[in-house]
Amino acid sequence: MILTGPEIVEASTDGRIAISPFNADQVNPNSYNVCLGDTLLTYSGDVIDPYRPNPTDSVTMDESGYVLHPQQLYLGHTVEEIGSDVYVPLLFGRSSVGRLGLFVEITAPIGDIGFHGQWTLMLAPVRPLRVYPGMKIGQIMFFVSVGAIDLYTGKYQSSRGPQESRYWRDRGLRAAAGGRVAAR
Repeated sequence: MILTGPEIVEASTDGRIAISPFNADQVNPNSYNVCLGDTLLTYSGDVIDPYRPNPTDSVTMDESGYVLHPQQLYLGHTVEEIGSDVYVPLLFGRSSVGRLGLFVEITAPIGDIGFHGQWTLMLAPVRPLRVYPGMKIGQIMFFVSVGAIDLYTGKYQSSRGPQESRYWRDRGLRAAAGGRVAAR
């Protein structure tokens, strides 16, 4: 089951969902719009290596925005800190932004129950596109979970700003757990 807009408002009021800052104008019939934060990261090395930390470059946007270019992955972030210890959040790009040729969440729209923080956005334009801090860029939907809840305590908990991949940390966890990944 998916939460409706009025239920998102109620859950935000009674603490089942945390959204900060919360703006009633961003509530949709069954989702909540999220806005683009002012920081973008790009990987600066010639080759991205998942088994090692990768160097990044950071850009802070002002009100004039920033032009994204094709064949480049940009890591942005939501203005809002969002999380729930009850519901499963899923983040998707807004259709209006998709119609401009911007992929917002390429492969990882699902959030874990118990994650709280700003969401990192994977931004990939099909042609040059100017984006602005504060623009409505995505929407989060909340789904009812069934069964026992194991809250997220992983490597991206309490994120602020865009977070580069920490996949490389999983190698050490796998070895410590005898071949299994010990934590997210």
